[in-house]
Amino acid sequence: MTAQVTLKSGEKVKINDHVYCSPPWSVRDGTPYSVARIMEFLPPEGAGKGKGKGKEIYTRVRLAWYYRPSDVSDRPVADSRLLLAAIYSEICDINQLRSRCHVLHRDKITDLAGWKKRPDRFYFNRLFDPYIKKEFDVIQATDVRNLPENIKQVLTSRYEYVVAEKDVVPDLTDTLRLCATCSEWCANPDTVGCDRCKNFFHMSCVQPPLLAKPSRGYGWTCAPCSKRHEEEVDKHDVRHPTPITKPKSNAPAPRGRGRPRKDRSLAEKEENVEIKYFKMWPFRYFGQYTVAEDTLDPDDLIFPRSATRVGPKYQATVPNTLDVPSPSDPEQRGGDYTVEVLSAINTLTDEEIAELEVWKVVLSRTQEKLHNVDWLTEALRRFTQAHLLNRGWSTVDMSVTPTRPEKWKKGETRHTDREWTAEEVTAFEDGIYLYGAELRAIHDEIGTRSMAEVVRFYGHWKNSRLKEENAQIRAARLKAKEEGIDEVPSATAVVADQFSDDEGSVMPGLSRHNNSCGACRTRESENWWRAPKGLVTDILCDTCGTNWRKYADLNFRTVREDAQPPSKKGSDKREGTPLNGPSTKRVKTSTSASVNATPPPNAPMAPQLRCLACQKNGPVGKVLRCNQCQFRVHAASCGVHVDKSAVESWMCDICQNEETLESSMHTDCLLCPRRKSKKKVQFPNADSFLRASKPTEGQGWAHVLCAVFTPEISFSDVSQLRLVEGISTIPKQRWASKCTICGETSGAVIRCSDCVREYHSSCAWRKGHHFGFEIQPVRHPRRDGIITTFKGETGNMVPIVCCQEHENSRRELYDVCETDETGETALQVYCRVYKQAPVTQAHALLRKARRLDQTLNIRTDGTSSADVSAEPTLQCDMCSTQYSPAFYPSENYSGRWRCHKCHFEHRNGVGAGHSPDDSLSPLDDMMES
Repeated sequence: MTAQVTLKSGEKVKINDHVYCSPPWSVRDGTPYSVARIMEFLPPEGAGKGKGKGKEIYTRVRLAWYYRPSDVSDRPVADSRLLLAAIYSEICDINQLRSRCHVLHRDKITDLAGWKKRPDRFYFNRLFDPYIKKEFDVIQATDVRNLPENIKQVLTSRYEYVVAEKDVVPDLTDTLRLCATCSEWCANPDTVGCDRCKNFFHMSCVQPPLLAKPSRGYGWTCAPCSKRHEEEVDKHDVRHPTPITKPKSNAPAPRGRGRPRKDRSLAEKEENVEIKYFKMWPFRYFGQYTVAEDTLDPDDLIFPRSATRVGPKYQATVPNTLDVPSPSDPEQRGGDYTVEVLSAINTLTDEEIAELEVWKVVLSRTQEKLHNVDWLTEALRRFTQAHLLNRGWSTVDMSVTPTRPEKWKKGETRHTDREWTAEEVTAFEDGIYLYGAELRAIHDEIGTRSMAEVVRFYGHWKNSRLKEENAQIRAARLKAKEEGIDEVPSATAVVADQFSDDEGSVMPGLSRHNNSCGACRTRESENWWRAPKGLVTDILCDTCGTNWRKYADLNFRTVREDAQPPSKKGSDKREGTPLNGPSTKRVKTSTSASVNATPPPNAPMAPQLRCLACQKNGPVGKVLRCNQCQFRVHAASCGVHVDKSAVESWMCDICQNEETLESSMHTDCLLCPRRKSKKKVQFPNADSFLRASKPTEGQGWAHVLCAVFTPEISFSDVSQLRLVEGISTIPKQRWASKCTICGETSGAVIRCSDCVREYHSSCAWRKGHHFGFEIQPVRHPRRDGIITTFKGETGNMVPIVCCQEHENSRRELYDVCETDETGETALQVYCRVYKQAPVTQAHALLRKARRLDQTLNIRTDGTSSADVSAEPTLQCDMCSTQYSPAFYPSENYSGRWRCHKCHFEHRNGVGAGHSPDDSLSPLDDMMES
């Protein structure tokens, strides 16, 4: 008889049923339920099986997990009922099971729209492997036809589904492929197909044998087809055009359009459909790296596999050096003599342990160290070393140095973290206030501590806060006991008892601060649930609460920023939360002895501003707002350094130029197309990142975005991104190319990193294209240019602009405002390494002149004039100079030139109707144009 367990909700579940699983609200911290399948029920850990049927005691359960698409990818998925299967299981407490649900493969559902309308229904068609971080297609085992009969029978009798790569699925679902030479089954890795006769061959059966398959994009033809094709070419026969036919597909037939007929009995049959399981799993991997005959082995691994990394392609082949004497064998790790003994206290006698405890207390006068785990671990290690070297306990000293040497490491390691300064503690608490328990964001906020140190300090800090709260609770209880007041359970506890399946997630009702649902804004609901972090209020109505807990979906109703009260001004989305809203740490309130006491108000939230470049929130100071035009941007992404006292009065460069008049009042970007406007002065929109502009060397303006993502541009001062240089070095064809977005032929265009489209940087930003930076690996650092490191990744940092259509690109881009461990943004790192003008080599005017010479040389080389190409460099035949505003042909010698000075010194005057411009060389004509 199959074991059944009754949940707290009253439902009975058995093995292979699908359930919602989740720890209490305080542990899961607002995350939705997980969906899993029950594999087996287990007794308490360490306990044996109960005697007799029905007398077993189950406290644990093994679950096979499903993933939601949002758990494994940042791509938005509109279907909240879609799941990803996984060959991954864990053992959980049986009390974490909430209620039952239903999960089916897509091909087993007749009416998908009707299936998704019913509650607690999910479906899947792909599998995600958490070890190799890759997705696979899942098909029914009965759809596999390209297999020998014995392997196919074993596969379909054991498993319900087959997991394979997307490219392998058409080969598996095709008809049985037999070799045209030996009539044996053709396995996919060793098979090649003829593009003309459509027959398949073993690569070893053709003559001559093929060593490898054709490269991607190339075809192969067998010998008879190749010979027949050669004969047709020799005869010059007219080749009739091949009729265009729709390619054959092995996909199932399309379902009829329109509203399907509702069939309740069919839906119930689909819910109770029998699924085959083999060793508790309904599917196995049968893809590119599977040997078909291994399927017959019942102990063969079913997990997805990837390409092996063993062989000469990945390992070096070192030749044997017979004539060179081998050195003495170095000390290698893995033996007993290389093991570093951390503690040998278990070998001591009781008297030695008692003496050691006495000396341990003497090592430190502070009680905190005597209870510190790191300090005690190092003390035991030093006592162990003294015991192994037959030295007394008095030789152990913990006050000498906070570091210790470790075997197989060059430097010494600290056994305790260094003391946190007051500034670091303040930054840590500010991070807790802003981001809650998101320790990576807090680590970025501090900037001077490693991630491991932040995690350890968070544990100590949280324990100290719990200690203070427990002390307050004990004091309140003691005071209530002295006054003779009995403790009465609160209203929240009474309501929570009615919903014991969601401990701590039920709210008693509306309050002054929580007066509506955080998602749909309704004020009427039978029950109220706690909301995830990031919403306007901390409660959800019954409908939104159920949708969030079960389906990770909310009918979110946006709230205008100007419609929010001042206290909720920072209610915007932060990175890592699923909805628009801030993620502030809710302050835990101490237990009050009085029942009628009003709850303390929520702590005021720190003011936050949304950056227009990355659309993420940040504290004031990191995100600046212009005092005049209200433009908001991360200070690091705009080259701004502002003191804390001047944050409120900061103005952007364009608004500041209105007062200083250092640059032109015409603020249009020089790299963007010139659009005609009736207004004399046209400022960029303050609601876009394109408001961020910097002055050029000619008192013009250029967008920060255009200057950074145009490769020829550099900055005189990259720390402030000021004085844009190098606009004249942009090739002429880039100015004449037509933008694929706006259709204008003026302005400098850039090319998409994944296709051939060209567009202006500002047009791409308005269109919503992707801007970022990619770290490309470098094989030869000296040859491949300057390398840099960002977030632990080393290589060439390259600016990338991709169209919206390339969302599935495999590029790993760093956002413009994304910061590393030091708090420096990706834009800052790129500009600092690659965009700094050579200010130490020459002053600004000389750099501009050199760029002009370079531009003229480029244009001269590209000109088709015979005279210019014949004399690329001119020289005066009198003073031998090569530098002159203009060169003139000599009157006495053909083919010689005179500079401007010598020409007019040896000429008494200019004849009638003749001017010096008439004698200019073709090079001078180009300079004037």
